[in-house]
Amino acid sequence: MLLDGLELARRRTGAVGLGSVQPAPFADAAEVVGWFGGLQSQDYHPAKWAIAQRLGPGVTDADLDRAFDDGAILRTHVLRPTWHFVTPADLCWLLELTAPRVHALNGYAYRQGELDGPLLRRTTDLIAHAVAGGNHLTRTEIAALLAHHGITAKGFRLGYILIHAELERVICSGPLRGKQHTYALIEERVPQAASMEREAALAEIVRRFFTSHGPATAKDLSWWSSLTRDDIATGLSLAGDALESTDVDGVTYWSAPGNAPAPPPSPSVRLLQAYDEYIVGYRQSKHLLDLGGLVAAAPDKLALPNGVIVVDTQVAGRWKRTVRADAVVLEAALFRPFDAAETAALQGAADELGAFLGARAVVSATLL
Repeated sequence: MLLDGLELARRRTGAVGLGSVQPAPFADAAEVVGWFGGLQSQDYHPAKWAIAQRLGPGVTDADLDRAFDDGAILRTHVLRPTWHFVTPADLCWLLELTAPRVHALNGYAYRQGELDGPLLRRTTDLIAHAVAGGNHLTRTEIAALLAHHGITAKGFRLGYILIHAELERVICSGPLRGKQHTYALIEERVPQAASMEREAALAEIVRRFFTSHGPATAKDLSWWSSLTRDDIATGLSLAGDALESTDVDGVTYWSAPGNAPAPPPSPSVRLLQAYDEYIVGYRQSKHLLDLGGLVAAAPDKLALPNGVIVVDTQVAGRWKRTVRADAVVLEAALFRPFDAAETAALQGAADELGAFLGARAVVSATLL
């Protein structure tokens, strides 16, 4: 099959759960997160919005807080040195597979924080004992606990102490306490966590990535998972008929076999958070989001922090939100003029965000 860049991008939007017509392809938050294996949640609140966009109308911010509190989705450091949402079923085998690579990537930070092996093992043991029995603790409480034992744990240093304990499969997210996040023992939060033999895990992560992100390249997967190219090659050989490949301009793209989902009517406007998998899940083939070069031509000083405006498959602007008592105000900075249909679709996307947050949406758009 001969594909061009736009067709690759169209197939990709379907794979990441953004390109199909209603009904939504996923039943609940756990299905969304499980589809990807790990969904980047560096910023908790926008990451919930990424899940909601794949669940269709009616899902609220509070609904996803409940799913998180109930442990249907968890949050921890895995795949890369950042937070991801994962499901209880995937938590341990993903950590077993990728934690050694993430530890290696964290090596410089451990050294900068004077966090050697014995100290990290001690802090992990102290934290595990403290949160046992459902005694979920916040970062501030864990810092105080470590200080009580003569261990300085603030800011950057505390962060890497906690990351180490997560990667060692000791702690993960607990339920929210008001607006504060807590930590819980993995063995209590996921009492029957599944392991997987290494080769089976490699086959599964390769299949999961290319099914949920494809068409994508082996270099994209290497970025996303922190795995070596040799590990990915092994996974591809083990995945067999679960994946198919196509070459475009000398680059091999992998995806699940079969036809892409039917796209929604054009124009389809999405307000994606900055770390949405459609944006951040790629390295080598990220250019497929911007085939017209609009991002490269945009003034960097106006790169708004909350997210990216995508029209059909292509980046067309940036946006940020401000939540007020009576409305959520969406500031849209457009990389090109929008026609009437695109402007209406932008307002529709803002209304979806407003419904998710339980507020009226007001759009303020400017052309860069």
